Amino acid sequence: MSDAELTDLSAAEAAREIAAGEIAAGELFEAYRARAAEHASGAGLNCFTWVAPGAPAEPSLGGDGAPGTQGGALQGVPLAVKDLFCTEGVPSQSGSKILEGYLPPYTATAVSRLTGAGASLLGKTNQDEFAMGSSNENSAYGPVLNPWDRKRVPGGSSGGSAAAVAAGLAPWALGTDTGGSIRQPAALCGIVGLKPTYGAVSRYGMIAFASSLDQAGPLTRDVTDAALMLRHLVVHDERDATSLSFPEEIVLPSAERLEGIRLGVPRELTSNSTGGDGDGEGIERGVLDAFRAALGRAEELGAEIVESVELPHAPHALSAYYVLAPAEASSNLARFDGVRYGLRAESPKDLVDMYTRTRHDGFGPEVKRRIMLGTYALSSGYYDAFYGRAQRVRTKIGEDFRTAFDQVDLIVTPTAPTVAFKLGEKTADPLAMYLNDFCTVPMSLAGIPAISIPCGLSDGLPVGLQIAGPAFSENRLLDAAHALERALGFDGSKARV
Repeated sequence: MSDAELTDLSAAEAAREIAAGEIAAGELFEAYRARAAEHASGAGLNCFTWVAPGAPAEPSLGGDGAPGTQGGALQGVPLAVKDLFCTEGVPSQSGSKILEGYLPPYTATAVSRLTGAGASLLGKTNQDEFAMGSSNENSAYGPVLNPWDRKRVPGGSSGGSAAAVAAGLAPWALGTDTGGSIRQPAALCGIVGLKPTYGAVSRYGMIAFASSLDQAGPLTRDVTDAALMLRHLVVHDERDATSLSFPEEIVLPSAERLEGIRLGVPRELTSNSTGGDGDGEGIERGVLDAFRAALGRAEELGAEIVESVELPHAPHALSAYYVLAPAEASSNLARFDGVRYGLRAESPKDLVDMYTRTRHDGFGPEVKRRIMLGTYALSSGYYDAFYGRAQRVRTKIGEDFRTAFDQVDLIVTPTAPTVAFKLGEKTADPLAMYLNDFCTVPMSLAGIPAISIPCGLSDGLPVGLQIAGPAFSENRLLDAAHALERALGFDGSKARV
């Protein structure tokens, strides 16, 4: 096979070809490594902060002690990993100058699960600093460019992972989702992104942003690859206090029809009530048109569309999220003080001066903004007015979803309110930037799984369809997404570089 033919294979297809002896794992790895290296460290799409210097001698079959690893099933298929996952001896910087050059002494469980199943680490992908952003413009290592239009953002914070998969620089990638950071870049880059149920995938070894929200998950070319990666990610891990045992085995999806499935369409997340019509503050008309067309295809497949589902507290989710997440970040990021690891200010006058200048020089503007917001929300006299109230809203949102799932099987919305926007378009207006997470944040606060699949184009750019289900409903979610994916027939090959 030529390199172009090799990199056109999905991850599942590549694993089958390697197992059958049709291609060699090293040959596949080198084809991807050469492409990835052209888009690293400020070059090309700037997707990668580190690329493996060469192919491994053979597929990794052991992991590093992560519980329940399986040997060889992924056959050496290359894997791109978001920069915030600790990988032993490999730069793990979380997109921040304060961790520049940091080489962890251990590997995150999620990465170990995949390498232990045979995947080979291809590279670390660029991201918004400490996963704080919706455009990948907050990285200390420069913005990632969208392969559909290099003047536009790929979404964030997992923008490097999403752009790498969309551009054919990696067959799949591992990302994280706190308020939409897998699903939103997947939508903007025209690929599949899955946020699993909170606790289904271990957070051990992930550099934390907001611990009660962070969740690892796959970014892939199709739904089958998402299921394949998730199958090897789910595990109960004693090293993560929030880790949960998945109640059933993840199976590869096979559904072609949607008979018996009730899809709920919440008005609160499927209109442009958040702002004007197509002005970037509400849901753009082209996005709504693609979403409604996808609902039409779902009906043709036998699904029942239920328009009466209500999520009354969903419009308040964004406000609650931007209290809760910064509050947790202000606590998690206190560890970066120049004492134990990472950047340290030179020639400090005293300890306070070292703390102050280290954080001033090491953190970017968005990280500083969120630390200040979070510290204020947790301060004496304001805790209950802000943090306590936001937690009560979070509880109400969870109750809304439970009530909705008594009426329907799954909930569908647009993934992002707009298509990919231009670089620099929203950097001066943080509130406009935060609104990119309007449709994804409610599911994060409720801790439920959600998947984004491409459902069409608006002005020549991809639109994402989000499907959400109750906790641990991933198999049903993947089956529905698979059936819709086949019917929609979206081809993202235009973005390949």
